[in-house]
Amino acid sequence: MKLSIIINSLNIGGAEKLVADSFPLIKEKIEETQLIVLKNNPSFIAKQLDQKGEHVKFLDKGSLYNPFLIFKLIPILRKSEVVHFHLFPTLYWVVIASMFVRNKPKLIYTEHSTHNKRRDSKIFKFLDRLVYSRIDTIVSISKDVDSNIKKHLGQTFESKVSMVQNGVDLQTIISATAYHKFDLEFEDSDILLLQVSSFRWQKDQATLIKALKSLPSEYKLLLAGDGPLREEMEHLVKELDLTGRVQFLGNRPDIPNLLKTADIIVLSSKHEGLSLASIEAMASGKPFIASDVPGLREIVKGYGLLFEQGNEKALADTILSLEKNPGMKENVVKACQKRSEEFDIQKMVDAYIGLYTSVVS
Repeated sequence: MKLSIIINSLNIGGAEKLVADSFPLIKEKIEETQLIVLKNNPSFIAKQLDQKGEHVKFLDKGSLYNPFLIFKLIPILRKSEVVHFHLFPTLYWVVIASMFVRNKPKLIYTEHSTHNKRRDSKIFKFLDRLVYSRIDTIVSISKDVDSNIKKHLGQTFESKVSMVQNGVDLQTIISATAYHKFDLEFEDSDILLLQVSSFRWQKDQATLIKALKSLPSEYKLLLAGDGPLREEMEHLVKELDLTGRVQFLGNRPDIPNLLKTADIIVLSSKHEGLSLASIEAMASGKPFIASDVPGLREIVKGYGLLFEQGNEKALADTILSLEKNPGMKENVVKACQKRSEEFDIQKMVDAYIGLYTSVVS
C-alpha cells in the first residue's frame, strides 16, 4: 500500500503533534508511507522528526492559502493509494487536487474539532458538503466531534463517518523527570499551575490568568505555547499586576518535564475536539482541571475536575479545593492516570491501519 499523510504544517498544535508522533509508528506497519507538509517553517516538531531520521516532504514556504499548492499535490495523489489528511485548508486543497487525478486514491480525512468558523457561514456550509462528498471516510476523534460533524453535514454523510480516538505516547509522559522549581525561578513553596496550549481565542488563557488574581501569592502560573493572542495575554498580566507570578514559556520541546514539574494542570478552552494536552496532563500524575465544554467534558468528567467555562471564580475555587483536600487530590490523580490509559497512541495507530486496509480491500 502506498500511503500519503498530509497536513498544513508542523507548528506546535494537537493535530500536528499527533501526526508527528504517529507517522513513525504507521511507517513500521506500512513501509511505503510518506509525510507531506504544505508549509515549511521551522519548528521543534520538524526538528525532532529529522533527528529520528524521518524524512518529511515540504511543499512550500509561502501561504497555506495559496491555491497553487493544489498543483503540487496532484502528482503526490497520482502515486498514492490512500491519502490521509488533516486540517483546513489541506482539506480543500487535497479534495480539489483529487479532481485532476484519473485513478483517485482513497481519501481519509480526520476531523479534529467540535466547531470551526466555517460552520457558521451558509456559503462554507454549502462548500463543505461539496468537499466532504468526495471523501471516502471521515474520521471523528471523539463522540462530540462525531455528533457535531454529522449535524453539520447532514444525515446523508453519516455512513461515511468513523470514530478513531486520538492517542498519546503515554510512556514519554510517565518516564519524564521533573525540574527543580528554582530552575524555573520559583521557590519550592510555590504552587505551580500550568496550561499547555496555543494562544488562540479557543484556548481562553484569560480566564486562568484572571483566576490567578484571586489566588494567594504562592500560586504561580506557567503558560507554554505561542500564538496570535500571546501579546494580548502578556498585556492582561501586566494590567492585573501579575508580572512576577506568570511565565510565558513559548513553544517547548520539554512539555513532559513541565507537566511533571507543575503542581496542578489546567486547560480553560472554550471547546476542543479530543484534546491531546488533556490526556497528557491526566497521564502526568498531577491533578487536572478543565473547562466543562465539548471535547473536554467527555474525557475528564468523573476523573479530573471540571469548572464552568469562562468563570474565573469557579476555577479559582476549584484550584483551592485541591489544596484544602489532599485526599480528593490523590483520588483525582489516580483516576486521571487510569483514564489516560484508554488513549495510548498504539491503539489509535492500529485502528488507522485497519481503516487503511479496509478502504483498499
